[in-house]
Amino acid sequence: MIVENQENLKVHFAGAESLNTFAPLKAGGADYCLFTVFPFICGSVGIKGQSKNIKVGVSMTDLLYKNYKHCIMDSGLFTLMFGSHKGEKSEEYIEKWYAALVNFVKTTKYKGTVVEVDCQKVLGCEKAWEFRRRMKKDLPNNRQINVFHKEDGRKGLDEMIEFSDYIAISVPELRFMGQKKYVQNLAYYIKYKKPSIDIHLLGCTELGLLKKLKFCSSSDSTSWNSCVRYGDVLLRNKTKGHINNLKDSAHDIFKEKLNKYYRVINKTKPSRRDTILAFQVSELLALYSQSAGSQN
Repeated sequence: MIVENQENLKVHFAGAESLNTFAPLKAGGADYCLFTVFPFICGSVGIKGQSKNIKVGVSMTDLLYKNYKHCIMDSGLFTLMFGSHKGEKSEEYIEKWYAALVNFVKTTKYKGTVVEVDCQKVLGCEKAWEFRRRMKKDLPNNRQINVFHKEDGRKGLDEMIEFSDYIAISVPELRFMGQKKYVQNLAYYIKYKKPSIDIHLLGCTELGLLKKLKFCSSSDSTSWNSCVRYGDVLLRNKTKGHINNLKDSAHDIFKEKLNKYYRVINKTKPSRRDTILAFQVSELLALYSQSAGSQN
């Protein structure tokens, strides 16, 4: 269990590493979050444009850990290897990334869950196992999520199940491979092999899957903030609306809720963007509760 007396999957709202997302998420009712360590450590490997001061990291991790029931720190490795900073990464480069991640956790005294350095795709499974074992020793006070990738194979999966108490399935990876149905089989297999294990569904808020896999412990997605990029909001009745049609009364309701969290971060004026995001979070929580069970 990731929280006391947990009975069903809890959806984590990803992208929580910014102060700009804190108030809308909390005003919308989110109790579970995921943030990436990427902007806080990327400067240590020469990526300066998105780098944030370590002092910001200290205040952010403290803020998140104190205000959410469960918080997951992603390694940022996906962005490093396949996202905006993709490119061939050497073992030396990933070693620096690992060292910076561990240093960040220790410096900020972050107490939450940490996603491992799952480098199977660039350095192979053996190197991933080396990092996995090292992290267990280097961060004994942080629970860790070990990530299964197709490169691990059946033997690697069985070894990971035996080693781990919290394992992740990369749903986007399987979807890209045209094997989305395999997600369900994989989750059942893992849980059958070790009933006590917690399972995280990486990048998944698909309502059908959440309903089928509510026995898993957690999932995450950044889809909640797409409304301000594309204009559509997903409503609790499973239809779509548009942000321009959001009633003034709804904005007023969430302005009041936002003010509470703006005081926490010393900001005073909620924006229309914030009220839209808070509204979307609230609607999504209703949908997630219908599919996966209570999100409290």
